[in-house]
Amino acid sequence: MQTNISLKHINKLAIPALIAGVSEPILSLTDAAIVGNVPQNATESLAAVGIVTTFISMLIWVLGQTRSAISSIVSQYVGANKVEQIKNLPAQAIFIITSLSILIILSTYPLAPQIFKLYNATNLILDYTVAYYKIRVLGFPFTLFTIAVFGVFRGLQNTYYPMVIAIIGAFSNIILDVVFVYGVSGYIPPMHIEGAAYASVIAQILMAGLSAYFILKKTDIPLRPTFPFNPEIKRFIFMILNLFIRTIALNVTLYFASAKATSYGAQYIAAYTIAINLWFLGAFIVDGYASAGNILSGKLFGAKAYDTLLNLSNKLIKYGLVVGIILGLTGALFYYPIGRIFTKEPEVLEAFYQVFWIVLAMQPLCTLAFIFDGIFKGLGKMKYLRNVLLFSTFIVFVPIVFWLDALNYKLHGIFIALTFWIIARGVPLIIKFRKTFIPLAQKP
Repeated sequence: MQTNISLKHINKLAIPALIAGVSEPILSLTDAAIVGNVPQNATESLAAVGIVTTFISMLIWVLGQTRSAISSIVSQYVGANKVEQIKNLPAQAIFIITSLSILIILSTYPLAPQIFKLYNATNLILDYTVAYYKIRVLGFPFTLFTIAVFGVFRGLQNTYYPMVIAIIGAFSNIILDVVFVYGVSGYIPPMHIEGAAYASVIAQILMAGLSAYFILKKTDIPLRPTFPFNPEIKRFIFMILNLFIRTIALNVTLYFASAKATSYGAQYIAAYTIAINLWFLGAFIVDGYASAGNILSGKLFGAKAYDTLLNLSNKLIKYGLVVGIILGLTGALFYYPIGRIFTKEPEVLEAFYQVFWIVLAMQPLCTLAFIFDGIFKGLGKMKYLRNVLLFSTFIVFVPIVFWLDALNYKLHGIFIALTFWIIARGVPLIIKFRKTFIPLAQKP
Protein backbone atom coordinates (compact mmCIF):
# COMPACT_ATOMS: atom_id res chain seq x y z
CA MET A 1 0.00 0.00 0.00
CA GLN A 2 1.27 3.45 -0.91
CA THR A 3 0.36 6.39 1.28
CA ASN A 4 1.04 9.94 0.13
CA ILE A 5 2.99 11.89 2.77
CA SER A 6 3.87 14.91 0.64
CA LEU A 7 3.46 18.37 2.14
CA LYS A 8 0.43 18.89 -0.10
CA HIS A 9 -1.30 15.77 1.18
CA ILE A 10 -0.36 16.44 4.81
CA ASN A 11 -1.77 19.96 4.49
CA LYS A 12 -4.90 18.54 2.86
CA LEU A 13 -5.50 16.69 6.12
CA ALA A 14 -3.89 19.15 8.54
CA ILE A 15 -5.47 22.44 7.49
CA PRO A 16 -9.10 21.27 7.69
CA ALA A 17 -8.25 19.48 10.95
CA LEU A 18 -6.69 22.70 12.22
CA ILE A 19 -9.84 24.67 11.42
CA ALA A 20 -12.05 21.99 12.96
CA GLY A 21 -9.85 21.76 16.03
CA VAL A 22 -10.08 25.42 16.94
CA SER A 23 -13.87 25.26 17.24
CA GLU A 24 -13.87 24.42 20.97
CA PRO A 25 -11.30 27.07 22.01
CA ILE A 26 -13.10 29.58 19.79
CA LEU A 27 -16.29 28.89 21.76
CA SER A 28 -14.43 29.65 24.98
CA LEU A 29 -12.43 32.57 23.57
CA THR A 30 -15.58 34.14 22.14
CA ASP A 31 -17.28 33.85 25.51
CA ALA A 32 -14.21 35.38 27.18
CA ALA A 33 -13.93 38.25 24.67
CA ILE A 34 -17.65 39.12 24.80
CA VAL A 35 -18.09 38.69 28.55
CA GLY A 36 -14.79 40.44 29.33
CA ASN A 37 -16.16 43.62 27.79
CA VAL A 38 -19.59 43.78 29.45
CA PRO A 39 -20.28 47.06 31.27
CA GLN A 40 -20.90 45.43 34.68
CA ASN A 41 -18.46 43.25 36.66
CA ALA A 42 -16.35 42.43 33.61
CA THR A 43 -13.39 41.11 35.62
CA GLU A 44 -15.53 38.79 37.74
CA SER A 45 -17.40 37.59 34.64
CA LEU A 46 -14.17 36.86 32.79
CA ALA A 47 -12.82 35.00 35.80
CA ALA A 48 -15.98 32.86 35.94
CA VAL A 49 -15.70 31.96 32.25
CA GLY A 50 -12.06 30.99 32.83
CA ILE A 51 -12.84 28.70 35.74
CA VAL A 52 -15.73 26.96 33.98
CA THR A 53 -13.71 26.66 30.76
CA THR A 54 -10.99 24.85 32.69
CA PHE A 55 -13.49 22.42 34.24
CA ILE A 56 -15.47 21.88 31.01
CA SER A 57 -12.20 21.28 29.15
CA MET A 58 -11.34 18.65 31.74
CA LEU A 59 -14.65 16.86 31.15
CA ILE A 60 -14.31 17.08 27.37
CA TRP A 61 -10.73 15.84 27.41
CA VAL A 62 -11.56 12.96 29.75
CA LEU A 63 -14.41 11.57 27.63
CA GLY A 64 -13.50 13.20 24.34
CA GLN A 65 -10.61 10.74 24.02
CA THR A 66 -13.17 8.67 22.13
CA ARG A 67 -12.05 10.58 19.03
CA SER A 68 -8.46 9.38 19.32
CA ALA A 69 -9.40 5.79 20.10
CA ILE A 70 -11.94 5.54 17.25
CA SER A 71 -9.60 7.30 14.83
CA SER A 72 -6.71 4.98 15.72
CA ILE A 73 -8.71 1.76 15.23
CA VAL A 74 -10.51 2.90 12.07
CA SER A 75 -7.33 4.23 10.43
CA GLN A 76 -5.46 1.00 11.16
CA TYR A 77 -8.27 -1.01 9.55
CA VAL A 78 -8.21 1.37 6.58
CA GLY A 79 -4.48 0.68 6.21
CA ALA A 80 -5.13 -3.07 6.37
CA ASN A 81 -8.10 -2.78 3.93
CA LYS A 82 -10.50 -4.34 6.48
CA VAL A 83 -12.89 -1.47 7.33
CA GLU A 84 -15.96 -3.71 6.97
CA GLN A 85 -14.90 -5.54 10.13
CA ILE A 86 -15.39 -2.49 12.37
CA LYS A 87 -18.37 -0.70 10.74
CA ASN A 88 -20.55 -1.16 13.84
CA LEU A 89 -17.85 -0.06 16.31
CA PRO A 90 -18.34 3.76 16.09
CA ALA A 91 -22.07 3.62 16.97
CA GLN A 92 -21.33 1.39 19.97
CA ALA A 93 -18.54 3.72 21.12
CA ILE A 94 -20.77 6.80 20.76
CA PHE A 95 -23.55 5.07 22.73
CA ILE A 96 -21.17 4.30 25.61
CA ILE A 97 -19.62 7.75 25.76
CA THR A 98 -22.84 9.78 25.53
CA SER A 99 -24.39 7.62 28.26
CA LEU A 100 -21.46 8.44 30.52
CA SER A 101 -21.81 12.15 29.71
CA ILE A 102 -25.40 12.18 30.95
CA LEU A 103 -24.31 10.54 34.21
CA ILE A 104 -21.66 13.25 34.63
CA ILE A 105 -24.25 16.01 34.14
CA LEU A 106 -26.55 14.43 36.73
CA SER A 107 -23.71 14.12 39.24
CA THR A 108 -22.03 17.53 38.78
CA TYR A 109 -25.10 19.75 38.27
CA PRO A 110 -26.28 19.80 41.91
CA LEU A 111 -22.70 19.96 43.21
CA ALA A 112 -21.60 22.94 41.08
CA PRO A 113 -21.06 25.36 44.05
CA GLN A 114 -18.92 22.80 45.90
CA ILE A 115 -16.94 21.96 42.77
CA PHE A 116 -16.03 25.55 41.99
CA LYS A 117 -15.16 26.37 45.59
CA LEU A 118 -12.33 23.89 45.04
CA TYR A 119 -11.09 26.32 42.38
CA ASN A 120 -11.03 29.06 45.05
CA ALA A 121 -14.05 30.81 43.52
CA THR A 122 -15.92 32.95 46.06
CA ASN A 123 -18.65 35.60 46.29
CA LEU A 124 -19.67 37.11 42.93
CA ILE A 125 -17.18 35.02 40.96
CA LEU A 126 -18.68 31.85 42.46
CA ASP A 127 -22.22 33.00 41.65
CA TYR A 128 -21.32 33.74 38.03
CA THR A 129 -19.37 30.49 37.74
CA VAL A 130 -22.27 28.33 38.92
CA ALA A 131 -24.79 30.15 36.71
CA TYR A 132 -22.58 29.82 33.63
CA TYR A 133 -21.76 26.15 34.27
CA LYS A 134 -25.34 25.00 34.87
CA ILE A 135 -26.24 26.12 31.36
CA ARG A 136 -22.99 25.35 29.54
CA VAL A 137 -22.80 21.74 30.76
CA LEU A 138 -26.10 20.91 29.03
CA GLY A 139 -24.22 20.95 25.73
CA PHE A 140 -21.76 18.32 26.97
CA PRO A 141 -23.38 15.20 25.38
CA PHE A 142 -23.71 17.01 22.05
CA THR A 143 -20.03 17.98 22.14
CA LEU A 144 -18.96 14.41 22.84
CA PHE A 145 -21.17 13.10 20.04
CA THR A 146 -19.57 15.57 17.63
CA ILE A 147 -16.05 14.71 18.80
CA ALA A 148 -16.70 10.98 18.31
CA VAL A 149 -18.03 11.53 14.78
CA PHE A 150 -14.94 13.63 14.02
CA GLY A 151 -12.88 10.61 15.12
CA VAL A 152 -14.68 8.40 12.60
CA PHE A 153 -14.01 10.87 9.80
CA ARG A 154 -10.34 11.11 10.81
CA GLY A 155 -10.00 7.35 10.76
CA LEU A 156 -11.46 7.37 7.24
CA GLN A 157 -8.74 9.92 6.27
CA ASN A 158 -11.27 12.74 5.92
CA THR A 159 -10.96 16.05 7.75
CA TYR A 160 -13.08 18.12 5.35
CA TYR A 161 -16.52 17.48 6.83
CA PRO A 162 -15.39 18.11 10.44
CA MET A 163 -14.01 21.44 9.18
CA VAL A 164 -17.35 22.41 7.62
CA ILE A 165 -19.21 21.51 10.81
CA ALA A 166 -16.74 23.39 13.00
CA ILE A 167 -16.90 26.56 10.88
CA ILE A 168 -20.69 26.65 11.04
CA GLY A 169 -20.61 26.01 14.80
CA ALA A 170 -18.00 28.69 15.49
CA PHE A 171 -19.75 31.40 13.46
CA SER A 172 -23.13 30.60 14.95
CA ASN A 173 -21.61 30.83 18.44
CA ILE A 174 -20.09 34.25 17.75
CA ILE A 175 -23.37 35.64 16.43
CA LEU A 176 -25.42 34.16 19.27
CA ASP A 177 -22.90 35.40 21.85
CA VAL A 178 -23.36 39.00 20.77
CA VAL A 179 -27.15 38.66 20.54
CA PHE A 180 -27.67 36.90 23.89
CA VAL A 181 -25.07 38.71 26.00
CA TYR A 182 -25.93 42.25 24.88
CA GLY A 183 -29.53 41.60 23.76
CA VAL A 184 -31.53 43.04 20.88
CA SER A 185 -33.57 46.08 21.82
CA GLY A 186 -37.27 45.28 21.91
CA TYR A 187 -36.77 41.59 21.17
CA ILE A 188 -34.16 39.85 23.37
CA PRO A 189 -33.14 41.18 26.81
CA PRO A 190 -29.41 41.22 27.70
CA MET A 191 -28.54 37.96 29.45
CA HIS A 192 -24.96 38.78 30.48
CA ILE A 193 -22.86 35.69 31.29
CA GLU A 194 -25.85 33.34 31.01
CA GLY A 195 -26.35 34.49 27.43
CA ALA A 196 -22.80 33.38 26.58
CA ALA A 197 -23.58 29.94 28.01
CA TYR A 198 -26.82 29.62 26.00
CA ALA A 199 -24.97 30.62 22.83
CA SER A 200 -22.40 27.86 23.35
CA VAL A 201 -25.04 25.20 24.02
CA ILE A 202 -27.05 26.07 20.89
CA ALA A 203 -23.86 25.99 18.79
CA GLN A 204 -22.97 22.58 20.22
CA ILE A 205 -26.44 21.19 19.42
CA LEU A 206 -26.16 22.54 15.86
CA MET A 207 -22.76 20.90 15.38
CA ALA A 208 -24.06 17.55 16.67
CA GLY A 209 -26.96 17.67 14.21
CA LEU A 210 -24.64 18.44 11.32
CA SER A 211 -22.27 15.65 12.41
CA ALA A 212 -25.09 13.11 12.30
CA TYR A 213 -26.18 14.37 8.89
CA PHE A 214 -22.73 14.15 7.28
CA ILE A 215 -21.76 10.76 8.73
CA LEU A 216 -25.03 9.23 7.50
CA LYS A 217 -25.00 10.92 4.07
CA LYS A 218 -21.31 10.78 3.21
CA THR A 219 -20.24 7.40 4.65
CA ASP A 220 -21.74 3.96 5.13
CA ILE A 221 -21.04 4.02 8.89
CA PRO A 222 -24.32 3.57 10.84
CA LEU A 223 -25.17 5.57 13.99
CA ARG A 224 -27.70 3.14 15.43
CA PRO A 225 -25.88 0.84 17.90
CA THR A 226 -26.22 -2.88 17.26
CA PHE A 227 -25.19 -5.77 19.47
CA PRO A 228 -23.31 -7.95 20.29
CA PHE A 229 -20.31 -5.69 20.71
CA ASN A 230 -17.63 -5.60 18.04
CA PRO A 231 -14.50 -7.62 19.03
CA GLU A 232 -12.49 -4.37 18.90
CA ILE A 233 -14.63 -2.80 21.64
CA LYS A 234 -12.31 -4.35 24.24
CA ARG A 235 -9.25 -2.61 22.73
CA PHE A 236 -11.30 0.57 22.43
CA ILE A 237 -12.21 0.46 26.14
CA PHE A 238 -8.59 -0.18 27.20
CA MET A 239 -7.50 2.76 25.05
CA ILE A 240 -10.15 4.90 26.70
CA LEU A 241 -9.09 3.79 30.20
CA ASN A 242 -5.43 4.62 29.54
CA LEU A 243 -6.40 7.95 27.99
CA PHE A 244 -8.77 8.56 30.92
CA ILE A 245 -5.92 8.17 33.44
CA ARG A 246 -3.71 10.30 31.19
CA THR A 247 -6.33 13.03 30.96
CA ILE A 248 -6.87 13.03 34.72
CA ALA A 249 -3.14 13.74 35.05
CA LEU A 250 -3.42 16.48 32.42
CA ASN A 251 -6.25 18.07 34.33
CA VAL A 252 -4.37 17.90 37.61
CA THR A 253 -1.99 20.30 35.86
CA LEU A 254 -4.80 22.57 34.73
CA TYR A 255 -6.51 22.39 38.13
CA PHE A 256 -3.42 23.49 40.06
CA ALA A 257 -2.67 26.21 37.49
CA SER A 258 -6.23 27.57 37.70
CA ALA A 259 -6.49 27.24 41.49
CA LYS A 260 -3.14 29.01 42.03
CA ALA A 261 -4.12 31.83 39.67
CA THR A 262 -7.49 32.25 41.40
CA SER A 263 -5.84 32.42 44.83
CA TYR A 264 -3.75 35.41 43.70
CA GLY A 265 -6.85 37.59 43.12
CA ALA A 266 -9.49 38.45 40.51
CA GLN A 267 -7.11 40.29 38.17
CA TYR A 268 -4.75 37.29 38.12
CA ILE A 269 -7.37 34.66 37.30
CA ALA A 270 -8.76 37.01 34.63
CA ALA A 271 -5.27 37.41 33.13
CA TYR A 272 -4.68 33.67 33.41
CA THR A 273 -8.00 33.07 31.63
CA ILE A 274 -6.86 35.12 28.64
CA ALA A 275 -3.38 33.57 28.56
CA ILE A 276 -4.46 29.95 28.96
CA ASN A 277 -7.21 30.25 26.35
CA LEU A 278 -4.68 31.70 23.90
CA TRP A 279 -2.40 28.79 24.80
CA PHE A 280 -5.30 26.41 24.09
CA LEU A 281 -5.86 28.17 20.75
CA GLY A 282 -2.20 27.67 19.82
CA ALA A 283 -2.42 24.04 20.89
CA PHE A 284 -5.47 23.42 18.73
CA ILE A 285 -3.86 25.14 15.74
CA VAL A 286 -0.85 22.83 16.06
CA ASP A 287 -3.33 19.99 16.49
CA GLY A 288 -3.95 20.22 12.74
CA TYR A 289 -0.52 18.68 12.11
CA ALA A 290 -0.90 16.41 15.13
CA SER A 291 -4.14 15.19 13.56
CA ALA A 292 -2.40 14.55 10.25
CA GLY A 293 0.19 12.54 12.18
CA ASN A 294 -2.59 10.68 13.98
CA ILE A 295 -4.48 9.89 10.78
CA LEU A 296 -1.52 8.88 8.63
CA SER A 297 0.47 7.05 11.32
CA GLY A 298 -2.48 4.79 12.10
CA LYS A 299 -2.89 3.93 8.40
CA LEU A 300 0.85 3.35 7.88
CA PHE A 301 1.12 1.27 11.05
CA GLY A 302 -1.83 -0.86 9.92
CA ALA A 303 -0.07 -1.37 6.57
CA LYS A 304 3.31 -2.04 8.29
CA ALA A 305 4.93 0.71 6.18
CA TYR A 306 7.52 1.57 8.85
CA ASP A 307 10.00 3.40 6.61
CA THR A 308 7.25 5.72 5.37
CA LEU A 309 6.08 6.20 8.97
CA LEU A 310 9.56 7.31 10.02
CA ASN A 311 9.76 9.68 7.06
CA LEU A 312 6.37 11.11 8.05
CA SER A 313 7.59 11.88 11.58
CA ASN A 314 10.66 13.72 10.24
CA LYS A 315 8.50 15.86 7.97
CA LEU A 316 6.02 16.65 10.74
CA ILE A 317 8.84 17.79 13.03
CA LYS A 318 9.94 20.35 10.44
CA TYR A 319 6.42 21.52 9.59
CA GLY A 320 5.44 21.70 13.25
CA LEU A 321 8.43 23.80 14.22
CA VAL A 322 7.67 26.25 11.41
CA VAL A 323 4.05 26.56 12.62
CA GLY A 324 5.18 27.03 16.23
CA ILE A 325 7.63 29.78 15.30
CA ILE A 326 5.00 31.54 13.16
CA LEU A 327 2.54 31.43 16.08
CA GLY A 328 5.12 32.89 18.44
CA LEU A 329 6.13 35.68 16.05
CA THR A 330 2.51 36.54 15.24
CA GLY A 331 1.70 36.84 18.94
CA ALA A 332 4.77 39.03 19.46
CA LEU A 333 3.79 41.30 16.57
CA PHE A 334 0.30 41.89 18.01
CA TYR A 335 1.33 41.59 21.66
CA TYR A 336 -0.60 44.51 23.11
CA PRO A 337 -3.65 44.59 20.79
CA ILE A 338 -4.33 40.92 21.61
CA GLY A 339 -4.74 41.70 25.30
CA ARG A 340 -7.07 44.62 24.63
CA ILE A 341 -9.41 42.35 22.63
CA PHE A 342 -10.35 40.59 25.87
CA THR A 343 -10.42 43.32 28.47
CA LYS A 344 -9.86 47.01 29.10
CA GLU A 345 -9.08 46.55 32.82
CA PRO A 346 -5.56 47.97 33.44
CA GLU A 347 -4.70 45.57 36.28
CA VAL A 348 -5.74 42.52 34.25
CA LEU A 349 -3.80 43.72 31.19
CA GLU A 350 -0.67 44.36 33.26
CA ALA A 351 -0.76 40.83 34.72
CA PHE A 352 -1.42 39.33 31.28
CA TYR A 353 1.38 41.19 29.49
CA GLN A 354 3.87 40.04 32.11
CA VAL A 355 3.39 36.36 31.16
CA PHE A 356 2.16 36.35 27.56
CA TRP A 357 5.74 36.18 26.28
CA ILE A 358 6.16 32.81 28.00
CA VAL A 359 3.07 31.48 26.22
CA LEU A 360 4.55 32.61 22.89
CA ALA A 361 8.02 31.19 23.63
CA MET A 362 6.44 27.80 24.42
CA GLN A 363 4.84 27.40 21.00
CA PRO A 364 7.67 25.58 19.14
CA LEU A 365 8.07 23.22 22.10
CA CYS A 366 4.32 22.61 22.12
CA THR A 367 4.32 21.67 18.44
CA LEU A 368 6.79 18.83 18.99
CA ALA A 369 4.93 17.49 22.03
CA PHE A 370 1.51 17.66 20.39
CA ILE A 371 2.61 16.19 17.04
CA PHE A 372 4.18 13.14 18.65
CA ASP A 373 1.21 12.90 20.98
CA GLY A 374 -0.94 12.62 17.85
CA ILE A 375 1.36 10.05 16.25
CA PHE A 376 1.29 7.82 19.34
CA LYS A 377 -2.51 8.03 19.45
CA GLY A 378 -2.63 6.94 15.81
CA LEU A 379 -0.39 4.00 16.67
CA GLY A 380 -2.70 3.08 19.54
CA LYS A 381 0.17 3.38 22.07
CA MET A 382 -2.06 4.83 24.77
CA LYS A 383 -0.30 3.11 27.68
CA TYR A 384 2.99 4.87 26.93
CA LEU A 385 1.18 8.20 26.51
CA ARG A 386 -0.40 7.62 29.92
CA ASN A 387 2.95 6.97 31.60
CA VAL A 388 4.61 10.01 30.02
CA LEU A 389 1.89 12.35 31.22
CA LEU A 390 1.91 10.89 34.73
CA PHE A 391 5.65 11.59 34.84
CA SER A 392 5.45 15.10 33.40
CA THR A 393 2.59 16.08 35.73
CA PHE A 394 3.55 14.60 39.09
CA ILE A 395 7.35 14.53 38.81
CA VAL A 396 7.84 17.75 36.83
CA PHE A 397 4.91 20.20 36.89
CA VAL A 398 3.50 19.83 40.41
CA PRO A 399 6.83 20.21 42.28
CA ILE A 400 7.89 23.16 40.11
CA VAL A 401 4.59 25.06 40.39
CA PHE A 402 4.52 24.70 44.20
CA TRP A 403 8.17 25.67 44.48
CA LEU A 404 7.73 28.80 42.36
CA ASP A 405 4.49 29.61 44.20
CA ALA A 406 6.44 29.57 47.48
CA LEU A 407 8.89 32.00 45.87
CA ASN A 408 5.90 34.28 45.02
CA TYR A 409 6.37 34.03 41.24
CA LYS A 410 2.57 34.03 40.79
CA LEU A 411 1.58 33.78 37.09
CA HIS A 412 5.23 33.59 36.05
CA GLY A 413 5.58 30.45 38.15
CA ILE A 414 2.52 28.83 36.57
CA PHE A 415 3.66 29.35 32.99
CA ILE A 416 7.30 28.44 33.69
CA ALA A 417 6.05 25.18 35.21
CA LEU A 418 3.86 24.61 32.15
CA THR A 419 6.92 25.06 29.91
CA PHE A 420 8.86 22.33 31.73
CA TRP A 421 5.73 20.17 31.64
CA ILE A 422 5.59 20.45 27.85
CA ILE A 423 9.29 19.56 27.52
CA ALA A 424 8.79 16.50 29.75
CA ARG A 425 5.87 15.42 27.54
CA GLY A 426 7.61 15.79 24.19
CA VAL A 427 11.16 14.52 24.66
CA PRO A 428 10.31 10.96 25.86
CA LEU A 429 7.84 10.49 22.97
CA ILE A 430 10.44 11.45 20.35
CA ILE A 431 13.06 9.14 21.89
CA LYS A 432 10.65 6.19 22.19
CA PHE A 433 9.36 6.61 18.63
CA ARG A 434 12.79 6.68 17.07
CA LYS A 435 14.07 3.75 19.14
CA THR A 436 11.07 1.69 18.05
CA PHE A 437 10.74 2.51 14.37
CA ILE A 438 14.29 3.18 13.13
CA PRO A 439 15.18 -0.56 13.52
CA LEU A 440 11.86 -1.62 11.97
CA ALA A 441 12.34 0.74 9.02
CA GLN A 442 15.81 -0.69 8.40
CA LYS A 443 14.61 -4.29 8.17
CA PRO A 444 14.57 -5.64 4.58
